[in-house]
Amino acid sequence: MEKVAIYTRYIADDFKHHLVDFFDILHERNVELMVYEPSLPVFYKVLKDHIPYSTFNSHLDLRDEASFLVSIGGDGTLLDSTLLIRDSGIPIVGINTGRLGFLARISLDELGNAVDELLNGNFEEEERTLLKLESDSNLFPNKNFALNELTIHKKDSTSMVKIHTYVNGEFLNTYWADGLIISTPTGSTAYSLSCGGPIVYPGSNNFVITPVAPHNLNVRPIVLPDDCKLSFRVEGRSEQFLASLDSRTEVIDASTQLSVVKNDFSIKLLRLHDYSFLKTIRNKMNWGLDIRN
Repeated sequence: MEKVAIYTRYIADDFKHHLVDFFDILHERNVELMVYEPSLPVFYKVLKDHIPYSTFNSHLDLRDEASFLVSIGGDGTLLDSTLLIRDSGIPIVGINTGRLGFLARISLDELGNAVDELLNGNFEEEERTLLKLESDSNLFPNKNFALNELTIHKKDSTSMVKIHTYVNGEFLNTYWADGLIISTPTGSTAYSLSCGGPIVYPGSNNFVITPVAPHNLNVRPIVLPDDCKLSFRVEGRSEQFLASLDSRTEVIDASTQLSVVKNDFSIKLLRLHDYSFLKTIRNKMNWGLDIRN
């Protein structure tokens, strides 16, 4: 019997009838459900009494058990699910109940067909690299990796910060800005894009450094190979700053030494054959709506 893990953070009432249908379809296909235990209150009245399920709490419970994990929500939910997968090698597929959905691609009205495609093996596995944050203060213990980005940012409405940046020990630049984003190719369509960073094709083996509201207007994003080590030293009028890995944030001070390297394990995303990165870019960013096309 196939096992599928289910994870979510929140589901609006408007979407719950879709999930009733989704769980019924899985039950009809003889799929065994493994539900993230802290998500059970969210699934109240969605998981019917006749649908059996087990629970899990970490990647240790999933290893060698689940065929894939279904993330139900937006891209932020899918980012969180990487902490449950870690290095287990279990692929993630995202059902989009959010807005944009670069990562969570399957819409609610496609659930029936998507389940059949997944169970029949009509999908591709996309390997997505992670970045790893190294620090002398052991930030984000056991969770020091990110699928999208590391962001170094000023803590409040104080003046801009100075972020001294080095590539393999060689000085690159001092960024006078509100912050600095170091993204993976996956993260290039997230916060980095909104700050003027480039879109980078998945699998390109790059890091992107994008300043947030830089004081010097001639400073532009830069793309670097992900086999290098990026190091940072932060200073400013305030004694405290913010370091964020995807949606997780810690307060740091000027004495904290930060560096970024490519993580030693990656994450697999499942992509149905009807989807592609280029098609997603066109649809999500409304490319091609010009009447001349």
